Amino acid sequence: MADARPPRPAAVKPDRYAWIALANTTAAIFMAAVDGSIVIIALPAIFRGIHLDPLAPGNISYLLWMIMGYRLVQAVLVVNLGRLGDMFGRVRMYNAGFVVFTVASVLLSFDPYQGTHGALWLIGWRLLQAVGGSMLMANSAAILTDAFPAERRGFALGTNQIAALAGMFVGLVAGGLLAAWDWRAVFWINLPVGIFGTLWAYLRLRDNGERHRGRIDWWGNLTFALGLFTLLVGITYGIQPYGRQSMGWENPVVLGELGGGVALLFVFVIIETKIAEPMFRLALFKIRAFTAGNVAGLLVSIARGGIQFMLIIWLQGIWLPLHGYAYSQTPLWAGIFLLPMTAGFLVSGPTSGILSDKFGSRGIASAGMAVFASSFIALMLLPVSFPYWAFALLIAMNGIGSGMFASPNSSSIMGSVPARDRGVASGMRATFQNSGTAVSIGVVFTLMIAGLSRTLPSTLSGGLIRLGVPSGVAHQVATLPPVASLFASVLGVNPIQHLLAQFSPVGTNQPAGILSSLPAASRAALTGREFFPSLLSGPFHSGLIVVFGVSAGLSVLAGLASLLRGARKSPLDPGTGSGTDSGQGTRAAIPG
Repeated sequence: MADARPPRPAAVKPDRYAWIALANTTAAIFMAAVDGSIVIIALPAIFRGIHLDPLAPGNISYLLWMIMGYRLVQAVLVVNLGRLGDMFGRVRMYNAGFVVFTVASVLLSFDPYQGTHGALWLIGWRLLQAVGGSMLMANSAAILTDAFPAERRGFALGTNQIAALAGMFVGLVAGGLLAAWDWRAVFWINLPVGIFGTLWAYLRLRDNGERHRGRIDWWGNLTFALGLFTLLVGITYGIQPYGRQSMGWENPVVLGELGGGVALLFVFVIIETKIAEPMFRLALFKIRAFTAGNVAGLLVSIARGGIQFMLIIWLQGIWLPLHGYAYSQTPLWAGIFLLPMTAGFLVSGPTSGILSDKFGSRGIASAGMAVFASSFIALMLLPVSFPYWAFALLIAMNGIGSGMFASPNSSSIMGSVPARDRGVASGMRATFQNSGTAVSIGVVFTLMIAGLSRTLPSTLSGGLIRLGVPSGVAHQVATLPPVASLFASVLGVNPIQHLLAQFSPVGTNQPAGILSSLPAASRAALTGREFFPSLLSGPFHSGLIVVFGVSAGLSVLAGLASLLRGARKSPLDPGTGSGTDSGQGTRAAIPG
């Protein structure tokens, strides 16, 4: 008997405007992501430029805010700005973000101060820059979802998502190259893209999505912003030393921030269930694909976010010095040696987006998590002084797995919600991603510092004494918080030279520190390229195994969450809506 079903309608092709929207938003997201990481590698040059030692007692907070502040602001604001985009126009909010980002970049490059005032200037304008970046990120995915037909949405969102992930690692290389010329150049690089992108966006982008003006949820916005910000600030300060302890998790201020943040977020949830037009559409979590995708995305962000720092410390603090690279050169070369991970992103991201348009998101995203988890397990087996080809292969595998997950997952989330909620859905997705990254940095550094605190002091003290450092000084140096040594590696500074410079020979006030009183051979050994990396390698590798093991476990959980997003339905089939795998049909309303 002949099949009586009507033929499937031809797939709708994206129009010219869709490609304009993709090009503009991809450039914007790439720029914002590059700026999130470019400062990490440029930090040594930046702090030298403003004449501030970020590792001196009392100055580590400036270093942490330069590293974490951008992420904290993005995590807090993207939902609010996505909701405002739904109300007042996504393109309008996006265009304003381009302006804010570009203006802040100009102000960052003209820091007129030195010392702590110079650091505060940079931190303040960098927070404003993060506001602009949040406006871009909160609305770009919604603009693409409005512009592209369902059957090409995975490719568009995948390209956008991979631009964000690739920008994180391109920023590492760009930061090293530009900082070698002038530290201000890491902010100048934004100006051509920012000015051209702003004009291009104002002239060519248009609001063609649904707009629903409503009341601003002031109490919801306030409690969410304060609650999440307070919680993430508590996590940030938790990895700083407190008194004689290596970390600050027992600091009453940190405990108060963590407890207060959780309490405010609890109040926020209650508020959102009581008002007619909430900022955070909790009803969206009734959509299976939306919930599963965001849970999986959060787990992946926690698994991945802090690993970037561990890989940088592994390269800059151990591998590169042991292979003949001067400490001052390690930031640039670490970015270069991490390029295989970027290549993995760039290859697998758009490809997986195209495949998810054809075959659905669930299988491809879950397979990506299997590859992602496998790369962490393989990295656990890698020796500290590894052959580079093996390291490059494994981090490329890590990038491929991450790219396989990112594109289909974004498409599934954005396609599963009604058109009117795409802005807030995009913001919620970005909030989970940025919050996960901030939490990951706190978790990864906590695990590493805890491991180093148990094993590094005795190893370091014994090594210093063998080279003639007085036992009292050796003990004091060995018991200093390990966080200083880790951040010294990030900054491309010889940790031993920096630590010993804080101590002078007994009965003298020599500014050069204890090193000046030691024999030349001992000084050369202590400040050379092998002493500290050799001592650190054993304790650090033990911590790496724990960190990679936790990331592998989180990746497995993310894969399981991805499998729960539901079976695939064709975007052209009637009745497609919430609960689909690919999430491409957005015709259904939120279930009641």
